[in-house]
Amino acid sequence: MKLLHITIALLISVSSFAQNTINQDSLWVRTNYEKKEVMITMRDGKKLFTAIYAPKEVGGKHPILFSRTPYSSSPYGEKNFRNFYGGHLIKYLKAGYIMAYQDVRGRYMSEGDFEDIRPFNPTKKGTEIDEASDTYDAIDWLVKNTESNQNVGVLGTSYPGFYSTMAALSNHPALKAVSPQAPVTDWFIGDDFHHNGAFMFMDGFSFYSGFGKPRKAPSINGNGSNGYKFKTQDNYNFYLKLGAIKNAFKLEYMGDSVPFFKAMYAHPNYDAWWDARNVRKYMANIKPAMLVVGGLFDAEDCWGAWNLYKAIEKQNPKINSNQIVMGPWVHGGWSRTDGSTLGNVNFESNTAQYYQDFIEFPFFQKHLNQITIPEFGAIEEANIFFTGENQWKRLPQWPPANTVETPIYLQPNGGLNFTKPTATKRNTTYTSDPAKPVPYTQDVHLRRTREYMTDDQRFATRRTDVISYQIDITTDLTIAGPVIANLFTSITTTDADFVVKIIDVFPDDFSYIKNGKKLPSAVPLGGYEMLVRGEIFRGRYKTGFDKPTAFVPNKITNVKFELPDIAHTFKAGHKLMIQIQSSWFPLADRNPQQFVNIYTCGDDAFIKSNISIWHDAKNASSIILPIVK
Repeated sequence: MKLLHITIALLISVSSFAQNTINQDSLWVRTNYEKKEVMITMRDGKKLFTAIYAPKEVGGKHPILFSRTPYSSSPYGEKNFRNFYGGHLIKYLKAGYIMAYQDVRGRYMSEGDFEDIRPFNPTKKGTEIDEASDTYDAIDWLVKNTESNQNVGVLGTSYPGFYSTMAALSNHPALKAVSPQAPVTDWFIGDDFHHNGAFMFMDGFSFYSGFGKPRKAPSINGNGSNGYKFKTQDNYNFYLKLGAIKNAFKLEYMGDSVPFFKAMYAHPNYDAWWDARNVRKYMANIKPAMLVVGGLFDAEDCWGAWNLYKAIEKQNPKINSNQIVMGPWVHGGWSRTDGSTLGNVNFESNTAQYYQDFIEFPFFQKHLNQITIPEFGAIEEANIFFTGENQWKRLPQWPPANTVETPIYLQPNGGLNFTKPTATKRNTTYTSDPAKPVPYTQDVHLRRTREYMTDDQRFATRRTDVISYQIDITTDLTIAGPVIANLFTSITTTDADFVVKIIDVFPDDFSYIKNGKKLPSAVPLGGYEMLVRGEIFRGRYKTGFDKPTAFVPNKITNVKFELPDIAHTFKAGHKLMIQIQSSWFPLADRNPQQFVNIYTCGDDAFIKSNISIWHDAKNASSIILPIVK
């Protein structure tokens, strides 16, 4: 009992210390900063709401850190302050930064019309606008109307990451540093609402049933909608009963008042409409220093971070500063969690604090204040946390120069090998039934989890509509870069989806050790099948996302697609497993497995398909791994 009292007293002491620190920081912010709310006029006459937090010091010159958001610049009112003291942004205030937040055009208190992922216009003239011009006009006002040092930085996570990318295209001379974090980059290929053409139904429905409804006028309440009110806590059953995607338009669900949802339905394939919203193709002539940030286990925009960085590199071969940081994080985890664990997987350090203290803050200090923090000098082009071995690696390029694309071949009887199979006419067949799709997790819940990105896959291994292949790892195997699935398949219908998962199978006696002691775990970790990377591909796009083609039933066909990059070490004693399935529900919508318009077909279009994955000498299915030699 005495030990219990000591423990409780210690917890109270720690809690009190943390609360006192927060209270002191809150008092410090209000003592040293003032807030102003202004409407900044854009070149077409529309005014955008902007909240500015500036030091009260008179005559000082301060860098500006600017964020643009569709999610509200709240709290509104000049006496109501943001909770800077609740996170790492307090560092910037203590360093004297001016902090500015803007509601983007058409959202919350800003005038104008909102457009999702508004296309960049490289030839705009006069009063023509896009998000880059709105950023330019806002920065121009800020540097002329605040006590700034004429150096501006922009950062934002997720959708604000998209606006950060657009800021980099503004070419305002005062913009010196930009950090797109988990940036929305391409909503058809890999971010948020489509992955390789497959519609990510659960996220799309839950998000747009609220966010996507148009507003009537500027308001602190946005569009005044909280989205669909679910009457169940079981998302698997909810989306299964909802049925075909077109049913979402029924009044009992979403109705037909969401412009972007309707536009997606009107553009089921990658056409000019989608191409105009691919910001990556405009990355030439980037002027500010860039710091692209993302999470290895970001369920929303992992693809965007990797591929925005690559687009900048490719189109700006002489750029002075383009760096990427990828940690073991969920969406925004570098600022919202400590990044030490995800679900049942332990990363054995406070990775978020490392990023905040030694990468992000020093990045902006260097480019906006000309202050170099010694530790930041060691930060390289690519600063990547490798899971499995749980180590940060500072690399001069990404993927690493010593990476070799190496195929590992699927073998009969569930094996994997770096040599081709020698058998003839061998395959593994499973039946994909849209009435009983493979769940993306074994848990029952309503909202999509973050933890599924590292979830134990043993529940899937036990299903007959999931096939698995594995190999023992005898010496450490490090994977660094994008993975290519190169499948040879035959199906009995005219369309199908393919989900490929890269899995680290832990030893049967595995546990995390700290200071010589086993750490407690919510589940047995012996034999744990950790999802390292999973991705879906809609088979009809096997010849191009703009050229959907039907499968010829029972004809062997090559299906080849890319999974987002991996940074993971399979330790000796573990196993590397590859899983293949044809549904991932309700994470992704169900494929009817017929070559029909999935957005307009009815519930009667969904049929079973027998899927064969070939692994013989002639049709050698493989997974091409970027192995560090």
